[in-house]
Amino acid sequence: METPEIDNLVKKFLQFKLTVAFAESCTAGLLASEFSKGVGSSEVLLGSVVTYHPLAKHKLLGVSQDSLSLYTAESQQVTNEMVMGLHKKLPADVCVAITGLCGAGASEADTKPVGTMFFTFLHQNHAQEVRQEFEGDCVSVREQAVDFIFTHLGELLERYSEQYAAQAVETRTKKS
Repeated sequence: METPEIDNLVKKFLQFKLTVAFAESCTAGLLASEFSKGVGSSEVLLGSVVTYHPLAKHKLLGVSQDSLSLYTAESQQVTNEMVMGLHKKLPADVCVAITGLCGAGASEADTKPVGTMFFTFLHQNHAQEVRQEFEGDCVSVREQAVDFIFTHLGELLERYSEQYAAQAVETRTKKS
């Protein structure tokens, strides 16, 4: 995503006085680094926790050893636990967690090829799980994942805007 688009995303967060926090695994800090390019990001981004290794997921975000063993570090279940652990540590209005396979090895399988990413978006106590597959080398997959998150956040804020506008109309109607 280009810097002007990131600026627009940050402006939407600022408009609604919302904060964001990230729990990153395979993106290894790229998500926060790219987001911080947006003007005003210091008022929006609470922080990002890079938990690349399963031990970090467990120690820093409270992902259970059972989940890591049963589902693997690159799974939707682990991403869900990452976002919940993140929200406990950094209670942002919007929390995003990502893990996945950028390269061969780890938990790669026919049903989970390289390029498979797992995302969990948490907003207003509602978690949305997304699984997405990207193609390319490790660098390209990471960049695509970050762009995917930014696009998804833009869509989330658009829905929030519509909800916010509907509430404003309802409030005005009640006052009449």
